[in-house]
Amino acid sequence: MVLEATYGWYWAADVLADAGAQVHLAHPLGVKGFAYRRVKNDIRDACDLADLLRMGRLPEGWIAPPAVRELREIVRHRAKLVAWRTGMKASVHGVLAKQGLHPPVTDLFGVAGRQWLSTAPLDAAYRLRVNALLRLIDAIDFELTALAGPLRTALADHPGFHAVQKVPGVGPTLAAIFVAEIGDVTRFAGPAQLSSWAGLTPKHRESDTVVHRGPITKQGSTLVRWAAVEAAQGARSAGWLDQTRTRIAERRGRNIATVAVARKLLTLVFYGLRDGHIRALEPTAKAA
Repeated sequence: MVLEATYGWYWAADVLADAGAQVHLAHPLGVKGFAYRRVKNDIRDACDLADLLRMGRLPEGWIAPPAVRELREIVRHRAKLVAWRTGMKASVHGVLAKQGLHPPVTDLFGVAGRQWLSTAPLDAAYRLRVNALLRLIDAIDFELTALAGPLRTALADHPGFHAVQKVPGVGPTLAAIFVAEIGDVTRFAGPAQLSSWAGLTPKHRESDTVVHRGPITKQGSTLVRWAAVEAAQGARSAGWLDQTRTRIAERRGRNIATVAVARKLLTLVFYGLRDGHIRALEPTAKAA
């Protein structure tokens, strides 16, 4: 049985698998390269998928098990809450800018910042909006705290979760994203395939002797790509990373250097998830 990734395919795959059927999930982007027809309908789509499966050329996607999907739900929900909170904090700064007020503190939402916000000279309408935003921010902070317990429990015995935290710039939050979004890392032949899946590899167009290499593809998991870049920007303590970043930035610019460091960090994440430890970061490996 061949399924194409659409809404509800998880449910269909689970039902068919429980019934003993062999399920193949066709990747829409890969199938698109084979389908150039003027007439398109469900019957012809099914025939094309059957032909690709029969010839062994069906581009398949990975069907995550239920446990991984539950973990992804928690991680993605947390990421969405953080995005909402960031937007609300930006709205508070926007209201202050409209009133021409400059906060005298570095952290506007810390203890001193909250005290200043409570007495800031705002007009009635702006005060109403700031108070509403602060209540919403507090509510989101409560939800984030409530999510920390289930997430910590789900990953307490995961060796890869603890291993990837040894990567420079990777803490518990980014490590949880890597574990949940990547899932079974052994489905990738190596770190290069993982980087390609995360959309951190450049586009490559080649015909005869003409080669065009463009920006990164940005395909695959947006959350993994964001986590890798975030770790690359936060990894300032590792000397070899700084040297790599500086060397590439001098030739190609800061953004390309950050993406290059993100690929190197994702390579370490691959080995951490696969082996449960990262030999390149162990003291014995460095001494050797």
